[in-house]
Amino acid sequence: MTDPTRFFAHTQDELKQMAADVLRMARALGATDAATEISEGGGLSVSVRKGEIETIEQNRDKVVGVTVLIGQRRGNASTSDFSPAALQATAEAAYNIARFTAEDDCAGLAEEELLEQQPPELDLFHPWTIDAEAAVELARRAEAAAMAVSPKIRNSDGASVSAQHSQFILATTRGFSGGYPYSRHFISVAPIAGSGNGMQRDDWYTSKRAPDDLADPEAVGRYAAARALARLNARKLATRKCPVLFEAPLAAGLLGAFVQAVSGGALYRRSTFLLDSLGREVFAPHVQIEENPHVSRGMGSAPFDEEGVRTRQRAVVRDGVVEGYFLSTYSARKLGMQTTGNAGGSHNLTLRSTRTASGDDFAAMLRKMGTGLLVTELMGQGVNYVTGDYSRGASGYWVENGVIQYPVEEITIAGNLRDMFRDIVAVGADTLVRGTKETGSILIGQMTVAGS
Repeated sequence: MTDPTRFFAHTQDELKQMAADVLRMARALGATDAATEISEGGGLSVSVRKGEIETIEQNRDKVVGVTVLIGQRRGNASTSDFSPAALQATAEAAYNIARFTAEDDCAGLAEEELLEQQPPELDLFHPWTIDAEAAVELARRAEAAAMAVSPKIRNSDGASVSAQHSQFILATTRGFSGGYPYSRHFISVAPIAGSGNGMQRDDWYTSKRAPDDLADPEAVGRYAAARALARLNARKLATRKCPVLFEAPLAAGLLGAFVQAVSGGALYRRSTFLLDSLGREVFAPHVQIEENPHVSRGMGSAPFDEEGVRTRQRAVVRDGVVEGYFLSTYSARKLGMQTTGNAGGSHNLTLRSTRTASGDDFAAMLRKMGTGLLVTELMGQGVNYVTGDYSRGASGYWVENGVIQYPVEEITIAGNLRDMFRDIVAVGADTLVRGTKETGSILIGQMTVAGS
């Protein structure tokens, strides 16, 4: 691993010592238990538009968060000042908050036997030693490649390049102390095709832990331009019911909706349409969802969660049946269950189908749909997680006999997530990673498309 000391103001050992000091301070005040997370990071972000620099930002961030428990009363406080006096004051603030909060029988740190004491190395830190001038040049290359695709690309919402580096230490009075540096980098571009009322915008990006894994800026620009051009001369559709194919980047959003519906907070508040779904068939029987927090360089990889609980590979959905929720220590106790190591959210999730063949690329998925709607953009937040009702503004393409006929816009797609999950007909081999989620395009058997 690259030496992280040149990118941060403190070493990991210095952060560990700081964390130990905070825990000692909390104990001295009378805390039954305490936890602290100390993090720092920084990076560079630039954006250009039509070849001209719009922004150059250098960021430096640092924070100490302290949680104090007095029995089952809990208090939290934070500071961006790493001085001993500020650490003492923050520990006191958290302690005083805990003194006056109500008892909560589910409050408390994770049990010692669940903590990760020997975290695996996941290769998450790959610094990008790029300066502003070089970053601007990359952004210009991405945008110029997009503009060069066609004279119809006449404008741009700009291109951006970002390099970010962070590190943290988490420590608790239960004997856990661990942390690591990590990095996230991206290149994005958003060209505009056409003119006047007929303008169409689209975008594309590449995001990775390591700069060498990023797609070439020219490739990002050209693909973004092709997407924008394909949307020109969009039409409206009459209202109908038909199959709907979610392009892979949007299919990842369906996976995200499932995660939210079976996460601890929604479950113990009884505010989800998937209440008590453990052991029940929620998806079509061919659908599988796996969580693997230990993927090397994975954007959602973590050896332990935000409470120090070890993470593990597991089947979340097997043959359509829900086999696991996403729980923190607190939400698990509220449900009378055990944490799944998901304090802070899900890790690398992959949705697959036992029906998917190696040749089921995007073109094959269009053929599987036959006649229906390909959705490439969604707008609005029209998802009701209590009922599962789903209604989103959309645009995309009308498909007949497996061939795209023309772009469509100003439509709404509607259904219920409960029905949509069960009505997944096929999952493509055109897999794409978006953040912490990986899936191919997803074909839903039937939805309502509302148009003119």
